[in-house]
Amino acid sequence: MLHFGEQTKHTVGGAGLYTALAARQHSLGVTLCGPRPIDMPEVLRPVAARLARLTWIGPLVDLADMPRLEIRHHGGGKATLVGASWGAEACFTPTDLPNDLDISAYKYVHIAALSSAQRQLAFLRVCRTSGAQHISVGTYGRVAYGETETVYQLYREADLCFMNENEANAVFGALDSVQTQVRPEQVICITLAERGAIVFHEGQRLSFSAPTATEVDPTGAGDTFCGTFLATLAHEQPLAVCGQLAVEAASHMIGFVGPSGLL
Repeated sequence: MLHFGEQTKHTVGGAGLYTALAARQHSLGVTLCGPRPIDMPEVLRPVAARLARLTWIGPLVDLADMPRLEIRHHGGGKATLVGASWGAEACFTPTDLPNDLDISAYKYVHIAALSSAQRQLAFLRVCRTSGAQHISVGTYGRVAYGETETVYQLYREADLCFMNENEANAVFGALDSVQTQVRPEQVICITLAERGAIVFHEGQRLSFSAPTATEVDPTGAGDTFCGTFLATLAHEQPLAVCGQLAVEAASHMIGFVGPSGLL
C-alpha cells in the first residue's frame, strides 16, 4: 500500500522485485530469490509475462503469507515505512540459496532489504562461503537507524553498497565521511533524489545529475538505480556510464505507479 501526494495505491513491489526488473531491462539472465506465492494473485498478473522471463526461486507460500508493506512518501526522496507484515520472510533462509554462487553462475549477487540487517548479514556470509565473488547490499531507513552498527558491518563486508542520503547519514554520520571509509575496490552508491547520485570508488567521487522528471510514485527508485547500475556493470561498462544510466532509469520509473515503468 503506497501513499503519495493525495493518492493511495495498492500494487506489487519489494526491493528485490524492482532490482530484478531493472536489471532485466539490460538483456541479462536474472534470478530472483525469495518467497513466491503458490497461486499467482491477480495483482501480479500484469507483470507475469516479465516475471516469466526471470528465474524466480525460493520457498512456495500461501498468498496470505506473502510479505506486505505500507509506505508513505513525503517528497524529496523521504519515506516512512508505516507498517510491515513480513509473513513468510521468516521461512526464507540462506538454505534457500543456490548451492553454487561462484562467478561462473552469477556475476553479481545482490542482497536486497530484508526485515533486519542481521538477516542480510547472515545471507551475505553464506553467499561468500558459497563462492560469490561480488556481493552487493541495500538497506532502508528503519534498519539504518535501528540497527546502525549491523548495517555498518554489512557495508564493511560487501563489495558494492547502495543507500540514499538519509541512510548514509545514519550509517556514516555525513556524506563527507563516506569517501574515507570506502575499502579498496569497493563501490558505494548514494542516491540523492532529484539531485541525482554520488558514486565513491578508489578515492574517486563521481557525481551524476538526474534528468528532469515528473514524480508520480518514487517507490523503488533506489532499487531501480541499483538494478540498472549492477546490470550495466555486468556488461563491463565504466562506472561513469553505470551511474548515468542508473539515474536516468530511476528518473523514468518514478513517473509511473508501482513497477509498471519497468515493464
